[in-house]
Amino acid sequence: MSTASEEGLGGGRLLVALDRIQEQGAPRTVAGWKALAQGLLVDECCALHRNREISSCYAWAYLALPTCFKWAGMAAIASHHVRVALLPLHLHPGLRGSARRQGPERWRVLTGDVDTLRATNNAIFDDLFWVHLAYLTSQDGITLLRALLRDEPRYAPVLAGFEALDQARQVLEDATASPAARGRARELVWRGNLLLLEHEQRVVVQPRFDRLSGRYAWAVSVGSATTFETRGPCQAIDYFTSFYLYTLARADQRASGARGWPRITDYDDRWRWLASSVVPRFRRFEAEPQVIGAILRRILDEDGHRDTARAA
Repeated sequence: MSTASEEGLGGGRLLVALDRIQEQGAPRTVAGWKALAQGLLVDECCALHRNREISSCYAWAYLALPTCFKWAGMAAIASHHVRVALLPLHLHPGLRGSARRQGPERWRVLTGDVDTLRATNNAIFDDLFWVHLAYLTSQDGITLLRALLRDEPRYAPVLAGFEALDQARQVLEDATASPAARGRARELVWRGNLLLLEHEQRVVVQPRFDRLSGRYAWAVSVGSATTFETRGPCQAIDYFTSFYLYTLARADQRASGARGWPRITDYDDRWRWLASSVVPRFRRFEAEPQVIGAILRRILDEDGHRDTARAA
C-alpha cells in the first residue's frame, strides 16, 4: 500500500477500512466494496449528517492522493454545497419520512425534488467512492480494479479513468522523470478524472435529474453556481462560475432562442459548463495546495470523524 494513503486527517477513516479488510479479507466483488464504503456512513434517513460524511470521505480520498484524485477534491466541495439544498428535509417537519406524502401539494413537490438531490448525492458516493477506496487500500490498486471491473461494462469509463491515473502516477512518483514527462503525466491525470466526471454526470446524475419537476429544474438552473473558498473577494471572482451566466454569455446560446433556455438538468448544457468553466477554475484553485488543503481539512473537521467510531 502506498504511504500516501495513510497520510492526512483521513487516517482514522482508512484504519477502519483496513481493520475490516484484515479481519474479513479484502472484498472480492463490487458489491462487497460498496458495502464496505457504505459502512462508513450513517443511515440514509439522516440526510444532513450523511451528506457531511460523504463530503468528508471525498476530502479524505483527495488528501490521500492529491496528485491523482482530482475528481474526489471537486466532489468534496460539490457535496459540501449540496447540504444547503437539503435543508428543507431538516427544517420542515412535514418533509420528513412518511410525512412527505402529506401536506400541501407544493410541499410534496418540493420534497420530491429535494429528495431527488439527496438520492443523487448518495448514488454518486455509492457508485464511485468505493473505487477510490479499493485503489488506495490495495498493494496493487490498478490490478485489483481490473479484476473487479473487467466484466462490468457500465464501469468501462471508470476503469479507463483509473488506468490513466495509474499510468500518470508512475511517472509523477519517478524521481528521474523529466519535466516534459511530468507535464504530460499531469495532463493525463486530468483526462482520467474527466472520464470519472463524465461517467458520474451521464450515468448517475442524468437519470435522476430527469425526474425533477420543471419549476424546480428551472430554479436549480438559475441558482447553480460553483465557488471555491478563497482568501479574499478578488480571488473569489477568479474561482466563481455561474451556470446561467456562463451559458447566457455564449453566442451560440443567444443565437438559438428556439432551443429554449439552457437548463442544468440537460446533460449537454451541464457538461459544457462543467468541462469549460468549473474544471478549469478548480485547476487554477488547486494550484494553491495550502488553500485547498485547508478547505478539505475543514470539511473533515466538520464531520468530526463520527463515522470512524460508529463503523469500528
